[in-house]
Amino acid sequence: MPDTAPTDDESVLASLGYKQELHRSWSGFSNFAISFSIISILAGCFTTFGQAWNNGGPIAISLGWPVISAFILIIGFCMAELVSAYPTSGGIYWWAAKLGGAKAGYYTGWLNLVGLVAILASVAYGAAIYLNTFIDLFSDSYAGSFLGGNYLYQQFFWFAVLMVLITAVNIFSSHLLAVINNVSVWWHVFGALIVVLVLVFGPDSHQSLSFVFTERINNAGIGGDSDWSFWFYVLPLGFLLTQYTITGYDASAHLSEETQGAANAAAKGIWQSILYSAIGGWILLLAFLFAATNTDLINSIDTTVNPYGPGSVLAVLASSLSPGLLKLVVFISMSGQIYCSTACMTSTSRMLFAFSRDRAVPGSSLWSKVDVKGVPRNAVLAGAAAAVVLTLPALYKSPSGAPTAFYAVVSIGVIGLYLAFAIPIYLRWKAGNSWQPGPWTLGSKYRWMCLLAVAEIAVTSVYFILPFGPAGWPPNDSFTWTAVNYAPIVLVVLLGGLYIWWHVSVKNWFTGPRSNVELPDRLIEAPAEETPTS
Repeated sequence: MPDTAPTDDESVLASLGYKQELHRSWSGFSNFAISFSIISILAGCFTTFGQAWNNGGPIAISLGWPVISAFILIIGFCMAELVSAYPTSGGIYWWAAKLGGAKAGYYTGWLNLVGLVAILASVAYGAAIYLNTFIDLFSDSYAGSFLGGNYLYQQFFWFAVLMVLITAVNIFSSHLLAVINNVSVWWHVFGALIVVLVLVFGPDSHQSLSFVFTERINNAGIGGDSDWSFWFYVLPLGFLLTQYTITGYDASAHLSEETQGAANAAAKGIWQSILYSAIGGWILLLAFLFAATNTDLINSIDTTVNPYGPGSVLAVLASSLSPGLLKLVVFISMSGQIYCSTACMTSTSRMLFAFSRDRAVPGSSLWSKVDVKGVPRNAVLAGAAAAVVLTLPALYKSPSGAPTAFYAVVSIGVIGLYLAFAIPIYLRWKAGNSWQPGPWTLGSKYRWMCLLAVAEIAVTSVYFILPFGPAGWPPNDSFTWTAVNYAPIVLVVLLGGLYIWWHVSVKNWFTGPRSNVELPDRLIEAPAEETPTS
């Protein structure tokens, strides 16, 4: 921008310590669209349906979804208030550093970054599962011949192909990404509507209201379906469906430096994407449950009867729809998941760019570069490589046949992101009325909303590091490493490494967000001493 024509967004960004480097071409709708696309009810509701079905059954879905969604919306409101005050690409990391200092920002940034990489990996891997299934529906020989008939190898192959595709799209143009995300919104809206209509009119029969809202299922192999272990262990594990699906909405913050009117638009993008996804997702999930009439097949572990695995939504669809309608629904979901993967890559790369801009990542000079089109190309490539490495354990099969490695990646994403959310939310609560909000604010409601948000995240994080079944517990006779939920291993190694790195080196040179403003004084509305430097 010429010095004679600064924009309000540029002035706000300068007051936070940064010059405009990314291309600010996104509208408020585009900002909402990327979070809505990453939440993606066509992704999470399909790929992690089995987690809830096997751990609780219909009640974990019909009742668990709206309850957990309400908690997540409160988290979203707290984050919306923060992004309104601090609309930067660093997002969550920047908020924590501003409110709690360099150390808080350091841990928050790494948790956020690892969470984003895990979400990117899990969504792209889920899309690969559906792409592999879609191809198989058109060929009688594909499943048994391609890559030796090993479905895990097939899925990983298509995962790698999709990662190359979405990486190429992300390094091409920021404007193209905005267009893709706008299209993605309508694909999710009308795609989900078509799926619901197919499930209403396609099956020959439907389940009863009693089944949908009261039936309990426990395929986890832990306890029964009515003792304490069901209510306090198994059922909460089923809530991963909701907690995983409705995540990634921090993308609205990470894209705020590319959004017009970001102080208001990014705040609305966060909470509106959560609300609309919660409503649409519940309707879609209820349609699945009403269509799940052949429960014996859906629960079967016999691959000759149920090749999709126990509790899979594909088993629900295959047992209730004609082959033609099954192909249509799988295509709609697969496409939505590819859109979602593309948006996840965008959010991950912007976070890596912003965190590297403040020199918190090894090789930061590479990841903080932008090309002539204003795209952090190196950050995109690094995010893609990290996602592939994190998903390598998905090449190994667990004894139950369930994609344990996939659910572990999901858990890593959920825990990493939500712990990163909790830190600045708590720090904002601690700051109290002394904190200066932006144009979108909670007012006095922050007092109870922030505490409730942190409490929900704490409980959720404990559950999602637990094993998904008996074979994942080391003392169990059936223990095997392929059944382990390796989310806690990754998190322990990560936090331990960060702790050591901080005390050995980082604390001596990392001061938090670093100003790179070199604009005329008239663009910087805040006094110089308010520019964050520690």
